Amino acid sequence: MTAILGAGISGLSAGYYLLKKGLPSPAVIYEASNRIGGWIRTDRFNEDGFVFEAGPRTIRPKGPAASNTLELIEEVGLADEVYPIYSNHVAARNRMIWANGKLNMLPSDLSGVLKTVPPFTKPLFFAGFRDLFAGRSKVPLEDESMYSFVERRFGKEIADYAVSAMLCGICAGDAKQISVKFLMKSLFEMEQKHGGVVKGMLKEAMNKKGKKNGEKETMSGLAKRAKSENWSIYSIHGGLQTLPDRLGTVLQKNGVTIETDVKFEEIGFDGDKVQLRVDGQERVVDHLISSIPSYKLAKRVSRQHPELSKELAAIPYVDVAVINLRYKRPDLQKHKGFGFLVPPIENLPILGVIFDSCCFDMDDNTVLTVMMGGAWFDKWFGKNHSDEHLLDVAVSYVNKILDIHQNPDAYKVHLLRKCIPQYVVGHQKRVDGIRAYIRDHKLPLGLCGASYDGVGVNDVILSARKCVDQHMISK
Repeated sequence: MTAILGAGISGLSAGYYLLKKGLPSPAVIYEASNRIGGWIRTDRFNEDGFVFEAGPRTIRPKGPAASNTLELIEEVGLADEVYPIYSNHVAARNRMIWANGKLNMLPSDLSGVLKTVPPFTKPLFFAGFRDLFAGRSKVPLEDESMYSFVERRFGKEIADYAVSAMLCGICAGDAKQISVKFLMKSLFEMEQKHGGVVKGMLKEAMNKKGKKNGEKETMSGLAKRAKSENWSIYSIHGGLQTLPDRLGTVLQKNGVTIETDVKFEEIGFDGDKVQLRVDGQERVVDHLISSIPSYKLAKRVSRQHPELSKELAAIPYVDVAVINLRYKRPDLQKHKGFGFLVPPIENLPILGVIFDSCCFDMDDNTVLTVMMGGAWFDKWFGKNHSDEHLLDVAVSYVNKILDIHQNPDAYKVHLLRKCIPQYVVGHQKRVDGIRAYIRDHKLPLGLCGASYDGVGVNDVILSARKCVDQHMISK
């Protein structure tokens, strides 16, 4: 039997992929909380026509990891429940950043790159020229911060306003700490190999020209539909919680046990078996897949494998406050789009605001989500993080930036402790070392989830699939 730690989207996906393999004994999933879904959490207010999302609310449809997610959605019978946002939708076209005391629209097409768009002081295509003449890094680099890389190659403005703001939205992280390999690994490798990003792109394009195409990406019917209809992002009717809920139903109907409210205490390895202490009882399984955060796993393996525990615990996490606001008026927003981000250089406690009711139909409501803290949570909130204070801060910046001068008619405050892992410089090397330790010690342990190979919904679902595939190979 295989046991899975965690019933978030990655743990549930691991259970599903194990089920597809047709193992003789169904898996069991242990979840410490009283619900499934992990950081995906939708609060539905169906009578009033809106939802609050505490975690992710949209998924990107492009790329191999995205195609894998769309295939999963189709296989569990949710294809007809997908809620796409097309590339011509206002939420796809309009993305903003708050800088220099105002909201600034980011370029969404080539024309915007060819002219000066605030807060930038020169056309963005100049950044490409800078890269062409910047030369190779003075010494070969194994890794560096995303901020350092972008500043070297494309200039300080791009690093301050574009990339730093983007990371606030993706992982609530500080670009001066996050590894360039988190989002720009291929660009970094091009620079190290060819002496520049643009040079590398041109050389690799020339090398590929005339060569036979490799294996084409296989796409499910839903992935083909997303491509043909030109989706920008998508969600699922009823909120993103619909996906883990459906996965849970499919798993339980097929004999997979999901135990919630579990007190998971310790892991021990004895030869090719795993000994678990769950709710004070000893349980023995053949293989263990952990989708829980690395720092939680670190505590459970520390007695028997302190070196592994140390490396798992070294992956840092940040706290994020998420404040959902609902106003009983549909016409409050003067700015239409997906929302806006706040670059750290602006020195504000908010990371950004999502315009939920611009993205999705929320009846006659204006619904916003304010994100705060992240890498700067302690700086701004310290010990003063009561729901009342977090709400006051969120509403004050909505009033100031969006010119909405009334109190919300409904709200929800979520303080998400240690919710997003930070892929700081050296993260990939650390993860490689963790997996090498597990392999060298022949531990029947697989890892998936946001701690290792990507923090997005697509990333963690694909990590579950790869983990299960590796599990089957090692058996």
